[in-house]
Amino acid sequence: MGLADRLAEARAGALVGREPEQAVLDRMLSGAADAPLVAYIHGPGGIGKSSLVRYAARQAELTGRRVVYVDGRFLDADPRRLEEAAAPACAEPGTVLLIDTFEQCQPLEAWLRETFLLRLADHAVVVVAGRVAPDAEWSLDPGWAQLFTALAVRPLDAAQSHALLAARGVPAEQRDAFVAFAGGSPLALSLAASVPPAAPGAPWEPTGDVLTTLVERLVGDLPGVVHRRALEVVAQAYVTREPLLRAVLGDEDTDTVFSWLRQLPYIEATPEGLHPHDAVRSTLEADLRWRDPERYDDVRVRISLAGLEAVRGAAEEDALLRVAEWMFLFRNQGGRDDLYNYRTHPHIEDTPLRAEDVPDVLRMAEEAEGPASAAAVAHWVRRQPEAFRVLRRAGSSAPLSFMAVLRLDSPLPEDRAEDPVIAAVWDFVEAAAPLRPGEHLGIRRFAVQSGGGQRPSPLIELISRRTIGEEMRIHGRAVTFTVFEDADLWGRYLAEAGMPEVAAVDVGGRRQHVFGRDWRRQSVEQWVRHRARTAVTPVASWPATAVTSGSGDQPARAAFAEGVREALRTWHTPRAFATSVLLHSPLVPPGSPDPAADLRGAIIAALDALQVDPAGVKAHEALTATYITASRTQKAAARRLGVPYGTYRRHLALAKERLVEQLLRQPATMSTPTAPHS
Repeated sequence: MGLADRLAEARAGALVGREPEQAVLDRMLSGAADAPLVAYIHGPGGIGKSSLVRYAARQAELTGRRVVYVDGRFLDADPRRLEEAAAPACAEPGTVLLIDTFEQCQPLEAWLRETFLLRLADHAVVVVAGRVAPDAEWSLDPGWAQLFTALAVRPLDAAQSHALLAARGVPAEQRDAFVAFAGGSPLALSLAASVPPAAPGAPWEPTGDVLTTLVERLVGDLPGVVHRRALEVVAQAYVTREPLLRAVLGDEDTDTVFSWLRQLPYIEATPEGLHPHDAVRSTLEADLRWRDPERYDDVRVRISLAGLEAVRGAAEEDALLRVAEWMFLFRNQGGRDDLYNYRTHPHIEDTPLRAEDVPDVLRMAEEAEGPASAAAVAHWVRRQPEAFRVLRRAGSSAPLSFMAVLRLDSPLPEDRAEDPVIAAVWDFVEAAAPLRPGEHLGIRRFAVQSGGGQRPSPLIELISRRTIGEEMRIHGRAVTFTVFEDADLWGRYLAEAGMPEVAAVDVGGRRQHVFGRDWRRQSVEQWVRHRARTAVTPVASWPATAVTSGSGDQPARAAFAEGVREALRTWHTPRAFATSVLLHSPLVPPGSPDPAADLRGAIIAALDALQVDPAGVKAHEALTATYITASRTQKAAARRLGVPYGTYRRHLALAKERLVEQLLRQPATMSTPTAPHS
């Protein structure tokens, strides 16, 4: 047996958990009368699509069929290039045409279906593989519906993951940890399996050494520090373009580094920008979080702020996509992991409400939420038609979904009478945080999709993007609310995003839940910074109570502690420091002419007050070396203090706790120190 045959046999033996997909391909290649002629394999990167393509190629060769392989990465969405590469399939009957990485030429999908495939020779079989699911036209066309099949490749379940690891020779006692690390990705499992445990018989876990090894295997040697910093950005951002890289790294030869990134074998250059391979992304992210947790958060914050600016600066038609890219940062936070998929939805149009839409909108509201809700929709259609957005299929006039974000600056009797949710919102606002002259509130009052319910879907995704985008782009909004019926599904996600439930209202026998945020207590800039930090408690929005040192207000206490940590991290960034949530705390006297200076003075005073015992001296030294005099890295701070890095990290963690306690006990600063620390 030659090398090629042995390689193919080894690959086939490692292809586990894909029996249904293999069965479909086998039927196609056997020429079964009822078998489809076109199979579209789709799924995320590293899920095993290319392995199935190789399987199809191997089986075709064994049956004597000619194989024509086309790599979508080299087509540039040019139909002439695909036509040239696949030409043999039009000339020789029975040819098997394989098109891999089709997401790189997705714009050719309609042309492929409607033009090119019709030219293929008799008995040809086609296998397409890409990350993007096929469009609906394949199934809607009665002809293609009989000849086409879509094969969605899913993550491996636990049993299949164990089988793959067994095929790779991983001992049974180590497999559970591998499975937990890889999350069902065959590529991640294989990469993890290639790294031996630290000691024979020891349980495997992604320790620092393992992560370092994985980074070395995936990334290799890097030209310099700025290149590593660039990869840290790529690993966190959904897609990386030069403006994002410049916003995070500054002007450190950004154009040169971006060009370098484009050439890396594990980075895909797409029309959107640069995407890392999924395994590379997860490994680099885990590695940075282990190596330098504070830098990990700092990168996330910078990307989050850059995302905010991208949303604000985007043209109207691009704003929702920029919001989706920003939301990618939080894919692993807050509730279920299938609420969003961050994809574009070109088959859906987001348009203003038209007069002819109103009957359909009212019908959808009644079907989804009942007559009482439909009556409230009718009221707001009359009062604020500009607040409504309607989603419909591209090229169709029929509404599929609608939403409304109302803008209100004063309670009107007819609004209260016609909409019990608005009545409850105004009651809450007047009791908890009355609007001041010139302020207004926004409420995303309706989110209705065809078929009812508020389950995750492209329609609900676009509604959520529109809502978040408006919050980021609008000026002068004091308070925001959003309404959901399905609080079990959405409540945890909203709480993690800093929007606790503030009211529940009966509307025609159906419970509607209201979630709110007060932008006067936390600006949009502060919110996107805070949201990007990992493992933090959302800033409490309601009610506006002072932080105390007692144990009865744990959410406010946790928010205060996070505010202290953020003030330290932004000590040498004046613009960021000037947005600190602590500027509204008792640490700053009311009416202060220079709140930022007073806040610095309060922190310095508390820092100096720590030096009452040896542990306090160590805390003072760790905080001062890390933040006030600002060593370049934490490891540099440890060297400066002359202690091992692990010891330094323990001192730093305890120092932050002691500083928070001291600040909670400390009275408000009444004047700026005359000689503050530099």
